[in-house]
Amino acid sequence: MKERCMIPVVKSPKDYLVFRISPQDSNRLAIVFDSTIADDSLTVCVEIFDPGGRTPTHRHHFAVEMFFILKGEGMAICDGKQIPLRPGDSLLVRPTGIHEIRNPSSERLYALCFMVPNEDFSELIRSGIPEKLDEEDLSVLQRLDALVSC
Repeated sequence: MKERCMIPVVKSPKDYLVFRISPQDSNRLAIVFDSTIADDSLTVCVEIFDPGGRTPTHRHHFAVEMFFILKGEGMAICDGKQIPLRPGDSLLVRPTGIHEIRNPSSERLYALCFMVPNEDFSELIRSGIPEKLDEEDLSVLQRLDALVSC
């Protein structure tokens, strides 16, 4: 059996590519890892919702999507059921589940988002409008990075 060296890929928030999928969207996605980097069918991003922001209502045909709330408070609507979200909460959306995430608060909502398999998610994100992480975003993500590194 031939073995190969698996060199890990390490990134920090300053390396993340950030996009707004369409001009009217009130959320941005910072790609942490995707299929172009991981060489596998997955997407990991930090989704940043402005106050009052939300995702469009949508579904994935065969992908599982998981959200982990990093900071802020939000609301998930999954197949008509409303689920409050707070820091530390996780939400798993199964394939074909109709869902959206909303930020009804006056502060930003930060969620780590995983999608497996990719189902063209990272391609959709990358086809959007390039954005940047601002001071607040970097402060939140670098504080989390410091906690993880300890």
